[in-house]
Amino acid sequence: MFEHRQQVMEKLMKEDEDFRRIFNRHQELDKRVTAAELGTAPMEDLALNQLKKEKLWAKDRLAAIMDSTSV
Repeated sequence: MFEHRQQVMEKLMKEDEDFRRIFNRHQELDKRVTAAELGTAPMEDLALNQLKKEKLWAKDRLAAIMDSTSV
């Protein structure tokens, strides 16, 4: 995620606690969604869709923070 903006991401991970918190939440959600889709952690479709929405919100928030940051 955001491989083309690695420098900005590294700066924010070091300096911005909110960014770091949202990033970690996104990573956690990504693992849970992947596990559900692979069947290793089955869950209801409604719950999976909610996780996907939260994951997308986190990604959008991270992108917005990155867009407002100069390196």
